[in-house]
Amino acid sequence: MSFTSTALSPASRAQALQDLATTELDVLVIGAGVVGAGAALDAASRGLTVGLVEARDMAAGTSSRSSKLVHGGLRYLKQLNFHLVFEALRERSLILDTLCPHLARPVEFIYPLERRGVDRAYVGAGVGVYDVLGAGKGVPSHHKHMSRRKTLESFPGGKREAIHGAIKFYEGQLDDARHTMMIARTAAAYGAHLATSARVVGLLRDGEKVVGARVKDLETGNEIEVRAKRTVNATGVWTDEIQKMIGGKGQFRVQASKGVHVVIPRDRIQSKTGLITETEKSLLFIIPCPWSKDFWVIGTTDTPWDLDLAHPAASQTDIDYILDHANALLAKPLTRDDVVGVYAGLRPLLAGESDETSKLSREHAVVSPVPGLVIVAGGKYTTYRVMAKDAVDEAIKDWAGPVEKSITEKVPLIGAQGYQPLWNNRANLATQVGLDQPRIEHLLGRYGSAISELFALIEAEPELAQPLSSAPRYLKVEAVYAVSHEGALHLDDILARRTRISIDTWDRGTAAAQEVAELVAPLLGWDAAAIIDEVAHYRARVEAERDSQHQLDDRTADAARLGAPDVRVGAG
Repeated sequence: MSFTSTALSPASRAQALQDLATTELDVLVIGAGVVGAGAALDAASRGLTVGLVEARDMAAGTSSRSSKLVHGGLRYLKQLNFHLVFEALRERSLILDTLCPHLARPVEFIYPLERRGVDRAYVGAGVGVYDVLGAGKGVPSHHKHMSRRKTLESFPGGKREAIHGAIKFYEGQLDDARHTMMIARTAAAYGAHLATSARVVGLLRDGEKVVGARVKDLETGNEIEVRAKRTVNATGVWTDEIQKMIGGKGQFRVQASKGVHVVIPRDRIQSKTGLITETEKSLLFIIPCPWSKDFWVIGTTDTPWDLDLAHPAASQTDIDYILDHANALLAKPLTRDDVVGVYAGLRPLLAGESDETSKLSREHAVVSPVPGLVIVAGGKYTTYRVMAKDAVDEAIKDWAGPVEKSITEKVPLIGAQGYQPLWNNRANLATQVGLDQPRIEHLLGRYGSAISELFALIEAEPELAQPLSSAPRYLKVEAVYAVSHEGALHLDDILARRTRISIDTWDRGTAAAQEVAELVAPLLGWDAAAIIDEVAHYRARVEAERDSQHQLDDRTADAARLGAPDVRVGAG
């Protein structure tokens, strides 16, 4: 099986829908976020027949809107949740070292100390426990105490009177949307039938037992029945929506918590490392951008959200909160004019007795409320593989016949195998293909060894080696490859998730939209009218998001964001 030859294309999607309609599956997974994609890979790599359906795009929700960190969770040490921290640190090691070294890498942080004596003892003790739990797990261990002088050498943009030293340590980071897409694509390499723009509109029942789902193709309006011995609901914040299809029978409730991040030019904060500080509610991260050396990602907020789940809106209050807390550390304050991009995501938290989402459980739960249906919810991005394994284990608990154990801790994602030798030879590779070395490094960090497929497209059409005129960090071939190999069906998929043009260009991709639409139109069968429609939908989305980010509260921000309809009719 050749992993780099498994393409998620419009043709493969059409075939998947046909197969889903005519094959009884062992396992149908609903939701192609990181947990759903992980469950599809877990089941397929055990030899089960698997389907994966998603109403919008892979990672369209929470899994493209995280802090881009692979971490144990310092905040959970404060809650004395050592089990969750250890589990996450173990998974961090697997992600960085084995599963996707092309997508994930260690990142250095300092925790500036703002209170003399107290912070050094308190933070040092916490990070020390972190070291012990995470020893040998993916990143350099053994935190270091830094003097005030050393701290300001590392962080010259810091507010001198506010900083008395720092603790230095490491975490991991990745581009979450690309990672989730690569998990789903790897599942397809093992035989999973994957269809996006495929919304579950009802569950099939045989008495009490769930035996599959009715799925609507949002691109054509057609409906199919997908038969499956087991169905896994991995829809995150939409968990309760699927539970309603069985009469609301569920053993837990999911509370959505909104987390907002902003993207800032790298030259606006003078620091050699990432920064972490504690706020009254949570931790604030100033993170070197994982996909570009030109930016910082700063966040996050942690507030309850009970409005539109598909398009959570960031308000002016959210953005001001982030900037104000970052500015507490900075000699030269950030302003709204420094914000290049903004994104908001929803964490699916297991609801408990607390009304504060910052205190709700980040641990996950797996239940089977009725025969044939498994629900997995909660958790955190880093531990997606454990959640996926637990969901599949529950699905096969009373299986008729033997099923192999989970092996996903040993299954590299597409692009991982052969990545390191290519990275070591990146200078020679640049010479061979006629691109500069920084561009090759950019491509290797996004595609790993699958970079050869992009080179094949360029060889067939040399013009694709040129940068996009309105988003020159990306080559034209990357837009084409997003459709031919990575399952993108709409401009939003390409500009917001396969690339990050929607948050790393000042115009948020409004200029690039036309150029990209024309590039991919032949692959997607778009005529002139379809191109106009796609560009108009994308630009309306950007305008609505900008409008929402000037509103003072969630309700007015939500109303503003909903001013732009989803390009996938019926996806919400």
